[in-house]
Order: sequence, then structure tokens, then C-alpha cells
Amino acid sequence: MELGAIIALLILGLIVVLAVMTNSIKIVLPYEQAIYMRLGRYMRVLNQGVNFVAPLVNQVVRLDLRTQVLDVPRQEVITKDNSPTNVDAIIYIKVVDPVKAFFQVTNYRTATIYLAQTTLRSIIGDMELDEILSNRQKINLHLRDVLDDATDKWGVKVEGVEIREVDPAGKVKDAMEEQTSAERLRRAAILKADGSKRAAILNAEGEKRSRILQAEGLRQAKILEAEGERLAIILRSQGDAQKLRILSVGASPLDSKALTVLSLETMKALGNGQATKIIFPFELTKLIEGASEYLGIGRTTPQRELTQTADVERIVGKAEDVLGPIPSPAELRAELKEMQAAGQIEAIEAERIVELEKKGKKV
Repeated sequence: MELGAIIALLILGLIVVLAVMTNSIKIVLPYEQAIYMRLGRYMRVLNQGVNFVAPLVNQVVRLDLRTQVLDVPRQEVITKDNSPTNVDAIIYIKVVDPVKAFFQVTNYRTATIYLAQTTLRSIIGDMELDEILSNRQKINLHLRDVLDDATDKWGVKVEGVEIREVDPAGKVKDAMEEQTSAERLRRAAILKADGSKRAAILNAEGEKRSRILQAEGLRQAKILEAEGERLAIILRSQGDAQKLRILSVGASPLDSKALTVLSLETMKALGNGQATKIIFPFELTKLIEGASEYLGIGRTTPQRELTQTADVERIVGKAEDVLGPIPSPAELRAELKEMQAAGQIEAIEAERIVELEKKGKKV
């Protein structure tokens, strides 16, 4: 036998040995498990790492144990209140039993998606549109529980379900927008009416307080005016009384000459008036004589002179009682200073009020 043929046979045998060894060694990745079958019979599950199987007559199917994301296609669903709505979702699943996932269902991914579609249609069909839009989390939990219970016999666990989009039909959207717009208009009208109500209440309250303050101010002003008028009447009466008492003192020494002087003074006073016509009584002297007799003296009345202060005080009274208290120069100066100070304070207060009004107009 030739050397070349021997070498060829050796190389061929080596290749065959390597192929057999390669076929008998199965490497399973950390996130996988494999189903080992030999001659059409299930043998065992191959775990992560290097596994040795019978060469040439084995069949190994690897299954991914990681969480997988499945997209549920968009579908139109009729809600309980007959509103057409397009719904789609996302499912998170994980293989927990590779043997069931391989032997119990042809394709667990496709089966899970179809089951999610029918279950989602059933759940959405039993709910109204407003409930669907406001209770997505509730729908997600319900759908997950239903799918997890159904896929448990397949060795698949549903970890989560998320409804990605709820899209009502065009006409339904328009109706919802009109409803939302009407609701906003209603709320705006309510807020506007409530604001008007509060403004009217505040205005009425302010007007009420203003009238109360005005009435209180008017009452105080009338009280002060009445008090001032009363004091003025009292002072005028005191002054008239003092004047009469002083006249009674001065009437004691009146004689005919004094009456003549009084007559002349009276005529002088008449002459200083603004009238263009002056009418004198027919007997002016008799009129003055009558006044003199009324005051206690006349031409026929015996003359008596009061030269002693005691006599005058005995008849009229003491000077301080007749004239009242007479302030001293020091008291007059003090009172004048107080009046000036009060005037300055009022001027400062008026300037401050004017400045505040200017600032208020600027603002």
C-alpha cells in the first residue's frame, strides 16, 4: 500500500473522529437550557456549560431563559358603550420550564400573542371607554393574571403587561373633544359666576361699611356742631350778660350832658351806615331820655357818683366775676405757640396725604 494512501486514510480518520467528538459535545450558554433527544426520545435537560451526548444520533434544542418582549398587534375593539377603539399592548414573558415550552405548545411566543389579543378584546369589551382611559393599570393587572394562568401549562410565566395605546375612532375623538370643551366652558362659567358673586358680596360689604362710617362721621360732626353751637350760645349769653352789667355800672353817673353825647354818638353811628336814607324819630331826645330812665338815671334823677371800688363791686359784682378770667401775656404767648405747633402738624399731615395720593395715582 502506498504511503500517500495511508496518510490520506489517517487524515480522513482524524476528521471523522473530530466530527464525532464535536457532535457529542454540546455547549449551553448561561442564559439557555437545552432539550436533549436521542433517536426521537426525550432524554434530559442540558444545563449551562459543556455537556456530552451520544454522537450522531442526538438532537439538541436550545431555549432562551431571558425575559422576552412580545408586541401585541394593534386591533380594533368595541367597548361596552359601543365606542370603536384601537388598542395594542406589550407583554413580558419568561420561560420557566423548557420541557413544557417545547413539548406542550408548537410556538409559545405566537401562542402567547394570540392569547393576549383575544383576552384583551374580551376585557376591553366589558368596559366603557371612560373607564378604559382612566383605569389602564387595572386593565394591565387583570390581563397579566389571565395570561399568566393560561400560559402556566406551557411553562411560560407572564411577568407584565402594558397597554401601549388606546386610540378611539375619529368620530369618538371629536365627540370627546366637544365634551371636554363643554366641560371646560361649564367650569369657566361656574368660576366666573362665583367670582361675580364674591365681587358683589365684597362690594356690598364695602358699601355697607362705607355707609356706616359716613353715618358715624355725620353723627359725630352733628354732635360736635351742636356742642360748638351750645358753647357759642353760652359764650354769647355770658357776653351779653357782662355787657348789660357793665352798662348798668356806667349808667349810674349819666346826666343830661352824657345823654347829649350818647345822642351824638348814635347819630354818628347812623351816619356811618350804608343806607342812602336815614329816618330820625320825631322826638329823638325823648327817646334817649326814656332809655336813660330805663337804665336808672335821667335829667330829673338825682345824681350820685360811684367813686369807691367797693360800691361798684357791691352793685355789679367783682371784676373777675363780671369779665371772667383774663389770661396773662405769658399765657397768651403759650397759647399762641400751641396754636402754631398745631398748625404746623396739620400742614405736615396735609403734605403727607398729598404725597400718598400722588403715589397712588402713579401706581
